[in-house]
Amino acid sequence: MRTPAAAFRPRPGRRPEWAGRNYTLLTASALITGLGSHGALVAGAFAVLESGGDGGDVGLVAAARTLPLVLFLLVGGAVADRLPRHRVMVAANALNCASQAVFAALVLTDRAQLWQMMLLSALCGTGQAFFNPAAEGMLMSSVRSEHANRAFALFRMTMSGAAIGGAALGGAMIAAFGAGWVLAIDAAAFAVAGALRAFLDVSHIPERASGGGLLADLREGWHEVVGRPWLWAIVLQFSVVVAVVGAAESVYGPLVAKESLGGARPWGLALAAFGAGTVLGALLMMRWKPRRMLLVGTVCVFPLALPSAGLAVPLPVGALAAVMFVSGVAIEVFGVAWMTALHQEIPEDKLSRVSAYDWFGSTAMLPLSTAVAGPVADAVGRPQALWGCAALILVVTALVLLVPDVRNLTRRTKPVAADRPEKPSTAASDPAPA
Repeated sequence: MRTPAAAFRPRPGRRPEWAGRNYTLLTASALITGLGSHGALVAGAFAVLESGGDGGDVGLVAAARTLPLVLFLLVGGAVADRLPRHRVMVAANALNCASQAVFAALVLTDRAQLWQMMLLSALCGTGQAFFNPAAEGMLMSSVRSEHANRAFALFRMTMSGAAIGGAALGGAMIAAFGAGWVLAIDAAAFAVAGALRAFLDVSHIPERASGGGLLADLREGWHEVVGRPWLWAIVLQFSVVVAVVGAAESVYGPLVAKESLGGARPWGLALAAFGAGTVLGALLMMRWKPRRMLLVGTVCVFPLALPSAGLAVPLPVGALAAVMFVSGVAIEVFGVAWMTALHQEIPEDKLSRVSAYDWFGSTAMLPLSTAVAGPVADAVGRPQALWGCAALILVVTALVLLVPDVRNLTRRTKPVAADRPEKPSTAASDPAPA
Protein backbone atom coordinates (compact mmCIF):
# COMPACT_ATOMS: atom_id res chain seq x y z
CA MET A 1 0.00 0.00 0.00
CA ARG A 2 2.17 2.83 1.27
CA THR A 3 5.23 0.88 2.35
CA PRO A 4 7.79 -1.48 0.81
CA ALA A 5 7.70 -5.16 1.62
CA ALA A 6 10.93 -4.93 3.61
CA ALA A 7 9.17 -2.93 6.29
CA PHE A 8 6.96 -5.94 7.03
CA ARG A 9 9.45 -8.77 6.58
CA PRO A 10 8.60 -11.56 9.05
CA ARG A 11 11.06 -12.17 11.87
CA PRO A 12 11.78 -15.54 13.42
CA GLY A 13 9.70 -16.31 16.47
CA ARG A 14 6.19 -17.04 17.58
CA ARG A 15 4.44 -13.87 16.54
CA PRO A 16 2.17 -13.96 13.46
CA GLU A 17 3.96 -13.55 10.14
CA TRP A 18 2.14 -10.26 9.49
CA ALA A 19 3.28 -8.74 12.81
CA GLY A 20 6.54 -7.08 11.84
CA ARG A 21 9.05 -5.37 14.06
CA ASN A 22 7.29 -2.02 14.23
CA TYR A 23 3.90 -3.53 14.98
CA THR A 24 5.36 -5.72 17.72
CA LEU A 25 7.20 -2.81 19.34
CA LEU A 26 4.12 -0.60 19.16
CA THR A 27 1.87 -3.25 20.71
CA ALA A 28 4.33 -4.15 23.48
CA SER A 29 4.97 -0.52 24.42
CA ALA A 30 1.23 0.27 24.34
CA LEU A 31 0.58 -2.62 26.73
CA ILE A 32 3.22 -1.31 29.14
CA THR A 33 1.96 2.28 29.16
CA GLY A 34 -1.67 1.14 29.20
CA LEU A 35 -1.13 -0.87 32.38
CA GLY A 36 0.66 2.04 34.04
CA SER A 37 -1.66 4.82 32.89
CA HIS A 38 -4.93 3.19 33.87
CA GLY A 39 -3.57 2.45 37.31
CA ALA A 40 -2.29 6.03 37.55
CA LEU A 41 -5.72 7.46 36.73
CA VAL A 42 -7.08 5.75 39.83
CA ALA A 43 -4.00 6.75 41.84
CA GLY A 44 -4.28 10.39 40.81
CA ALA A 45 -7.82 10.64 42.14
CA PHE A 46 -6.86 9.02 45.44
CA ALA A 47 -3.79 11.25 45.69
CA VAL A 48 -6.05 14.30 45.54
CA LEU A 49 -8.37 12.91 48.19
CA GLU A 50 -5.51 11.82 50.46
CA SER A 51 -4.03 15.32 50.28
CA GLY A 52 -7.25 16.74 51.73
CA GLY A 53 -9.12 17.46 48.51
CA ASP A 54 -12.74 16.67 47.75
CA GLY A 55 -14.71 15.52 44.71
CA GLY A 56 -14.55 18.98 43.18
CA ASP A 57 -10.76 18.96 43.43
CA VAL A 58 -10.64 15.55 41.72
CA GLY A 59 -12.68 17.07 38.90
CA LEU A 60 -10.29 20.02 38.62
CA VAL A 61 -7.28 17.73 38.29
CA ALA A 62 -9.09 15.62 35.68
CA ALA A 63 -10.07 18.75 33.74
CA ALA A 64 -6.49 20.00 33.91
CA ARG A 65 -5.44 16.84 32.08
CA THR A 66 -8.22 16.94 29.50
CA LEU A 67 -8.03 20.61 28.50
CA PRO A 68 -4.49 20.62 27.04
CA LEU A 69 -5.26 17.30 25.36
CA VAL A 70 -8.03 19.04 23.43
CA LEU A 71 -6.10 22.26 22.84
CA PHE A 72 -2.92 20.70 21.44
CA LEU A 73 -4.23 17.69 19.51
CA LEU A 74 -4.33 19.42 16.13
CA VAL A 75 -0.84 20.85 16.58
CA GLY A 76 0.34 17.41 17.66
CA GLY A 77 -1.06 15.87 14.48
CA ALA A 78 0.68 18.42 12.26
CA VAL A 79 3.97 17.93 14.09
CA ALA A 80 3.70 14.14 13.81
CA ASP A 81 3.29 14.35 10.02
CA ARG A 82 6.21 16.81 9.76
CA LEU A 83 8.77 15.11 12.02
CA PRO A 84 9.69 11.41 12.33
CA ARG A 85 6.76 10.00 14.27
CA HIS A 86 8.83 7.83 16.57
CA ARG A 87 10.75 10.88 17.78
CA VAL A 88 7.51 12.67 18.60
CA MET A 89 6.33 9.61 20.50
CA VAL A 90 9.57 9.29 22.47
CA ALA A 91 9.58 13.01 23.34
CA ALA A 92 5.96 12.78 24.53
CA ASN A 93 6.80 9.71 26.63
CA ALA A 94 9.73 11.59 28.17
CA LEU A 95 7.41 14.45 29.16
CA ASN A 96 4.88 12.01 30.63
CA CYS A 97 7.63 10.16 32.50
CA ALA A 98 9.00 13.38 34.03
CA SER A 99 5.60 14.76 35.03
CA GLN A 100 4.47 11.50 36.63
CA ALA A 101 7.81 11.09 38.44
CA VAL A 102 7.47 14.56 40.01
CA PHE A 103 3.82 13.84 40.85
CA ALA A 104 4.87 10.59 42.56
CA ALA A 105 7.65 12.30 44.52
CA LEU A 106 5.29 14.99 45.80
CA VAL A 107 2.72 12.41 46.88
CA LEU A 108 5.29 10.13 48.52
CA THR A 109 6.71 13.03 50.53
CA ASP A 110 3.24 14.39 51.45
CA ARG A 111 3.98 17.72 49.76
CA ALA A 112 1.44 17.58 46.93
CA GLN A 113 -0.72 20.69 46.59
CA LEU A 114 -3.73 21.09 44.33
CA TRP A 115 -2.10 23.56 41.92
CA GLN A 116 0.92 21.28 41.56
CA MET A 117 -1.22 18.27 40.78
CA MET A 118 -3.20 20.29 38.24
CA LEU A 119 -0.01 21.53 36.55
CA LEU A 120 1.52 18.06 36.37
CA SER A 121 -1.73 16.59 35.04
CA ALA A 122 -1.79 19.32 32.39
CA LEU A 123 1.74 18.40 31.32
CA CYS A 124 0.69 14.76 31.07
CA GLY A 125 -2.30 15.75 28.90
CA THR A 126 -0.02 17.84 26.68
CA GLY A 127 2.23 14.85 26.15
CA GLN A 128 -0.76 12.73 25.16
CA ALA A 129 -1.91 15.40 22.69
CA PHE A 130 1.34 15.01 20.77
CA PHE A 131 1.62 11.28 21.32
CA ASN A 132 -1.82 10.07 20.19
CA PRO A 133 -1.77 11.28 16.55
CA ALA A 134 1.85 10.18 16.09
CA ALA A 135 1.12 6.74 17.56
CA GLU A 136 -1.98 6.18 15.43
CA GLY A 137 -0.18 7.23 12.26
CA MET A 138 2.75 4.98 13.13
CA LEU A 139 0.49 2.02 13.85
CA MET A 140 -1.39 2.39 10.57
CA SER A 141 1.84 2.55 8.59
CA SER A 142 3.14 -0.62 10.25
CA VAL A 143 0.75 -3.14 8.67
CA ARG A 144 -0.25 -4.13 5.18
CA SER A 145 -3.76 -3.65 3.83
CA GLU A 146 -4.63 -7.33 3.81
CA HIS A 147 -3.74 -7.69 7.49
CA ALA A 148 -5.10 -4.37 8.76
CA ASN A 149 -8.33 -5.74 10.23
CA ARG A 150 -6.60 -8.45 12.24
CA ALA A 151 -3.73 -6.21 13.31
CA PHE A 152 -5.96 -3.41 14.58
CA ALA A 153 -8.23 -5.89 16.36
CA LEU A 154 -5.27 -7.46 18.19
CA PHE A 155 -3.88 -4.04 19.09
CA ARG A 156 -7.22 -2.85 20.46
CA MET A 157 -7.66 -6.10 22.38
CA THR A 158 -4.26 -5.52 23.95
CA MET A 159 -5.27 -2.00 24.94
CA SER A 160 -8.56 -3.23 26.41
CA GLY A 161 -6.73 -5.85 28.43
CA ALA A 162 -4.29 -3.21 29.67
CA ALA A 163 -7.18 -0.97 30.71
CA ILE A 164 -8.85 -3.73 32.69
CA GLY A 165 -5.65 -5.04 34.22
CA GLY A 166 -4.20 -1.60 34.91
CA ALA A 167 -7.25 -0.39 36.79
CA ALA A 168 -7.46 -3.60 38.82
CA LEU A 169 -3.74 -3.71 39.64
CA GLY A 170 -3.72 0.00 40.37
CA GLY A 171 -6.55 -0.32 42.86
CA ALA A 172 -4.88 -3.24 44.61
CA MET A 173 -1.51 -1.50 44.76
CA ILE A 174 -3.02 1.73 46.09
CA ALA A 175 -4.57 -0.25 48.92
CA ALA A 176 -1.28 -2.04 49.64
CA PHE A 177 1.38 0.62 49.05
CA GLY A 178 -0.35 3.97 48.47
CA ALA A 179 -1.05 6.14 45.42
CA GLY A 180 2.47 7.55 45.18
CA TRP A 181 4.07 4.23 44.28
CA VAL A 182 1.50 3.59 41.55
CA LEU A 183 2.35 6.98 40.04
CA ALA A 184 6.05 6.11 40.24
CA ILE A 185 5.41 2.83 38.41
CA ASP A 186 3.56 4.76 35.72
CA ALA A 187 6.59 7.02 35.28
CA ALA A 188 8.81 3.96 34.92
CA ALA A 189 6.37 2.46 32.38
CA PHE A 190 6.65 5.59 30.23
CA ALA A 191 10.44 5.34 30.41
CA VAL A 192 10.48 1.69 29.31
CA ALA A 193 7.91 2.27 26.55
CA GLY A 194 9.81 5.32 25.27
CA ALA A 195 12.97 3.25 25.07
CA LEU A 196 11.16 0.60 23.02
CA ARG A 197 9.65 3.20 20.70
CA ALA A 198 13.10 4.65 20.03
CA PHE A 199 13.83 1.44 18.07
CA LEU A 200 10.94 1.93 15.64
CA ASP A 201 11.99 1.90 11.98
CA VAL A 202 10.70 4.84 9.92
CA SER A 203 12.83 4.23 6.84
CA HIS A 204 9.77 3.01 4.90
CA ILE A 205 7.95 6.33 5.40
CA PRO A 206 8.71 8.79 2.57
CA GLU A 207 10.26 12.09 3.60
CA ARG A 208 7.96 15.07 3.58
CA ALA A 209 8.56 17.60 0.82
CA SER A 210 9.89 20.89 2.15
CA GLY A 211 7.67 23.96 2.11
CA GLY A 212 4.66 25.21 3.99
CA GLY A 213 4.33 25.78 7.70
CA LEU A 214 2.32 24.49 10.58
CA LEU A 215 -0.82 26.38 9.58
CA ALA A 216 -0.52 25.05 6.04
CA ASP A 217 -0.26 21.52 7.43
CA LEU A 218 -3.36 22.06 9.55
CA ARG A 219 -5.28 23.39 6.55
CA GLU A 220 -4.20 20.42 4.46
CA GLY A 221 -5.39 18.03 7.17
CA TRP A 222 -8.68 19.93 7.43
CA HIS A 223 -9.26 19.66 3.67
CA GLU A 224 -8.54 15.94 3.89
CA VAL A 225 -11.31 15.60 6.48
CA VAL A 226 -14.00 17.84 5.00
CA GLY A 227 -13.44 16.38 1.53
CA ARG A 228 -14.62 12.98 2.72
CA PRO A 229 -18.27 12.97 3.88
CA TRP A 230 -17.95 9.61 5.63
CA LEU A 231 -15.03 10.96 7.66
CA TRP A 232 -16.43 14.25 8.91
CA ALA A 233 -19.86 12.73 9.49
CA ILE A 234 -18.51 10.07 11.83
CA VAL A 235 -16.18 12.52 13.59
CA LEU A 236 -19.19 14.76 14.28
CA GLN A 237 -21.22 11.75 15.38
CA PHE A 238 -18.63 10.74 17.94
CA SER A 239 -18.25 14.25 19.31
CA VAL A 240 -21.81 13.72 20.57
CA VAL A 241 -21.55 9.99 21.37
CA VAL A 242 -18.37 10.31 23.44
CA ALA A 243 -19.75 13.35 25.26
CA VAL A 244 -23.01 11.71 26.35
CA VAL A 245 -21.42 8.33 27.12
CA GLY A 246 -18.82 10.14 29.22
CA ALA A 247 -21.51 12.01 31.14
CA ALA A 248 -23.56 8.84 31.68
CA GLU A 249 -20.67 6.66 32.84
CA SER A 250 -18.56 9.22 34.70
CA VAL A 251 -21.28 11.22 36.43
CA TYR A 252 -24.63 9.44 36.39
CA GLY A 253 -23.40 5.85 36.64
CA PRO A 254 -21.70 6.11 40.04
CA LEU A 255 -24.69 8.04 41.46
CA VAL A 256 -27.20 5.44 40.26
CA ALA A 257 -24.97 2.67 41.59
CA LYS A 258 -24.74 4.34 44.99
CA GLU A 259 -28.47 4.98 45.31
CA SER A 260 -30.03 1.95 43.59
CA LEU A 261 -27.51 -0.83 42.91
CA GLY A 262 -25.60 -1.22 46.14
CA GLY A 263 -22.55 1.00 45.73
CA ALA A 264 -19.23 0.99 43.93
CA ARG A 265 -18.80 -2.78 43.73
CA PRO A 266 -21.73 -3.49 41.37
CA TRP A 267 -20.76 -0.49 39.25
CA GLY A 268 -17.25 -1.90 39.01
CA LEU A 269 -18.78 -5.21 37.89
CA ALA A 270 -20.70 -3.43 35.14
CA LEU A 271 -17.57 -1.62 33.95
CA ALA A 272 -15.65 -4.90 33.99
CA ALA A 273 -18.39 -6.44 31.83
CA PHE A 274 -17.90 -3.63 29.34
CA GLY A 275 -14.16 -4.33 29.28
CA ALA A 276 -14.79 -8.03 28.73
CA GLY A 277 -17.08 -7.12 25.85
CA THR A 278 -14.35 -5.09 24.16
CA VAL A 279 -12.01 -8.09 24.34
CA LEU A 280 -14.62 -10.35 22.75
CA GLY A 281 -15.34 -7.74 20.09
CA ALA A 282 -11.66 -7.57 19.20
CA LEU A 283 -11.45 -11.36 19.01
CA LEU A 284 -14.45 -11.35 16.68
CA MET A 285 -12.86 -8.75 14.39
CA MET A 286 -9.63 -10.72 14.14
CA ARG A 287 -11.60 -13.21 12.01
CA TRP A 288 -14.49 -11.20 10.59
CA LYS A 289 -13.82 -8.77 7.75
CA PRO A 290 -17.15 -7.13 6.91
CA ARG A 291 -17.24 -5.95 3.31
CA ARG A 292 -19.10 -2.69 4.03
CA MET A 293 -17.04 -1.94 7.08
CA LEU A 294 -18.39 1.53 7.92
CA LEU A 295 -21.99 0.40 7.51
CA VAL A 296 -21.42 -2.49 9.93
CA GLY A 297 -19.40 -0.30 12.28
CA THR A 298 -22.00 2.47 12.38
CA VAL A 299 -24.86 0.05 13.02
CA CYS A 300 -22.83 -1.21 15.98
CA VAL A 301 -22.91 2.27 17.54
CA PHE A 302 -26.64 1.92 18.29
CA PRO A 303 -26.03 -0.46 21.26
CA LEU A 304 -24.03 2.28 22.98
CA ALA A 305 -27.40 3.74 23.95
CA LEU A 306 -28.18 0.67 26.07
CA PRO A 307 -26.10 1.54 29.17
CA SER A 308 -27.72 4.98 29.49
CA ALA A 309 -31.17 3.44 29.10
CA GLY A 310 -30.27 0.72 31.61
CA LEU A 311 -29.19 3.32 34.17
CA ALA A 312 -32.38 5.31 33.56
CA VAL A 313 -34.63 2.38 34.51
CA PRO A 314 -32.43 1.37 36.50
CA LEU A 315 -31.83 -2.27 35.60
CA PRO A 316 -30.67 -4.82 38.18
CA VAL A 317 -26.92 -5.34 38.35
CA GLY A 318 -26.90 -8.51 36.23
CA ALA A 319 -28.96 -6.97 33.45
CA LEU A 320 -26.89 -3.78 33.51
CA ALA A 321 -23.70 -5.81 33.24
CA ALA A 322 -25.21 -7.65 30.25
CA VAL A 323 -26.01 -4.45 28.34
CA MET A 324 -22.57 -3.07 29.20
CA PHE A 325 -21.05 -6.27 27.80
CA VAL A 326 -23.03 -5.93 24.57
CA SER A 327 -22.01 -2.29 24.19
CA GLY A 328 -18.37 -3.28 24.72
CA VAL A 329 -18.55 -5.82 21.90
CA ALA A 330 -20.27 -3.29 19.64
CA ILE A 331 -17.83 -0.41 20.16
CA GLU A 332 -14.90 -2.70 19.41
CA VAL A 333 -16.47 -3.77 16.11
CA PHE A 334 -16.87 -0.11 15.24
CA GLY A 335 -13.34 0.76 16.38
CA VAL A 336 -11.64 -1.86 14.20
CA ALA A 337 -13.84 -0.99 11.20
CA TRP A 338 -13.03 2.70 11.65
CA MET A 339 -9.27 2.18 11.88
CA THR A 340 -9.37 -0.08 8.83
CA ALA A 341 -11.25 2.57 6.84
CA LEU A 342 -8.71 5.26 7.80
CA HIS A 343 -5.83 2.94 6.94
CA GLN A 344 -7.37 2.19 3.54
CA GLU A 345 -8.50 5.66 2.50
CA ILE A 346 -6.08 8.22 4.00
CA PRO A 347 -2.64 8.83 2.41
CA GLU A 348 0.23 7.86 4.69
CA ASP A 349 1.68 11.37 4.89
CA LYS A 350 -1.61 12.74 6.28
CA LEU A 351 -2.50 9.97 8.72
CA SER A 352 -1.45 11.79 11.88
CA ARG A 353 -3.21 15.03 10.96
CA VAL A 354 -6.44 13.21 10.14
CA SER A 355 -6.08 11.21 13.35
CA ALA A 356 -5.66 14.47 15.27
CA TYR A 357 -8.93 15.85 13.89
CA ASP A 358 -10.58 12.53 14.79
CA TRP A 359 -9.25 12.68 18.37
CA PHE A 360 -10.19 16.35 18.64
CA GLY A 361 -13.74 15.70 17.51
CA SER A 362 -14.09 12.80 19.93
CA THR A 363 -12.86 14.70 22.99
CA ALA A 364 -13.79 18.35 22.38
CA MET A 365 -17.24 18.16 24.00
CA LEU A 366 -16.34 15.75 26.79
CA PRO A 367 -15.24 18.35 29.38
CA LEU A 368 -18.43 20.34 28.74
CA SER A 369 -20.74 17.33 28.95
CA THR A 370 -19.31 16.13 32.25
CA ALA A 371 -19.45 19.66 33.64
CA VAL A 372 -23.13 20.21 32.77
CA ALA A 373 -24.30 16.68 33.58
CA GLY A 374 -25.08 17.56 37.19
CA PRO A 375 -27.01 20.78 36.45
CA VAL A 376 -28.98 19.07 33.68
CA ALA A 377 -29.98 16.24 36.01
CA ASP A 378 -31.02 18.80 38.64
CA ALA A 379 -33.14 20.64 36.06
CA VAL A 380 -34.94 17.73 34.37
CA GLY A 381 -34.29 14.75 36.64
CA ARG A 382 -31.59 12.09 36.32
CA PRO A 383 -33.72 9.44 34.58
CA GLN A 384 -34.82 11.99 31.97
CA ALA A 385 -31.22 13.09 31.46
CA LEU A 386 -30.16 9.47 30.92
CA TRP A 387 -32.99 8.82 28.47
CA GLY A 388 -31.84 11.97 26.68
CA CYS A 389 -28.31 10.54 26.44
CA ALA A 390 -29.66 7.34 24.90
CA ALA A 391 -31.86 9.26 22.46
CA LEU A 392 -28.97 11.47 21.29
CA ILE A 393 -26.87 8.41 20.47
CA LEU A 394 -29.71 6.88 18.45
CA VAL A 395 -30.47 10.10 16.57
CA VAL A 396 -26.91 11.03 15.55
CA THR A 397 -26.15 7.45 14.52
CA ALA A 398 -29.29 7.27 12.37
CA LEU A 399 -28.30 10.57 10.72
CA VAL A 400 -24.85 9.22 9.87
CA LEU A 401 -26.45 6.27 8.07
CA LEU A 402 -28.03 8.79 5.68
CA VAL A 403 -24.56 9.58 4.29
CA PRO A 404 -24.11 7.44 1.14
CA ASP A 405 -20.35 6.96 1.58
CA VAL A 406 -20.90 5.54 5.07
CA ARG A 407 -23.25 2.92 3.65
CA ASN A 408 -21.25 2.18 0.51
CA LEU A 409 -17.55 2.34 1.39
CA THR A 410 -16.17 -1.17 0.91
CA ARG A 411 -13.04 -3.06 1.76
CA ARG A 412 -10.46 -3.02 -1.02
CA THR A 413 -8.91 -6.21 -2.34
CA LYS A 414 -5.76 -4.53 -3.67
CA PRO A 415 -3.33 -1.96 -2.21
CA VAL A 416 -3.97 1.65 -3.18
CA ALA A 417 -1.34 3.91 -4.64
CA ALA A 418 -0.17 6.91 -2.61
CA ASP A 419 -1.92 9.27 -5.03
CA ARG A 420 -5.27 7.56 -4.45
CA PRO A 421 -8.41 9.25 -5.76
CA GLU A 422 -10.59 11.29 -3.44
CA LYS A 423 -13.65 9.10 -4.03
CA PRO A 424 -13.70 6.05 -1.72
CA SER A 425 -14.28 2.57 -3.01
CA THR A 426 -17.94 1.57 -3.26
CA ALA A 427 -19.78 -1.65 -3.75
CA ALA A 428 -20.35 -0.89 -7.42
CA SER A 429 -16.85 0.21 -8.38
CA ASP A 430 -14.57 -1.93 -6.23
CA PRO A 431 -15.94 -5.39 -5.48
CA ALA A 432 -14.56 -7.27 -2.51
CA PRO A 433 -15.36 -10.63 -1.01
CA ALA A 434 -17.94 -10.71 1.77
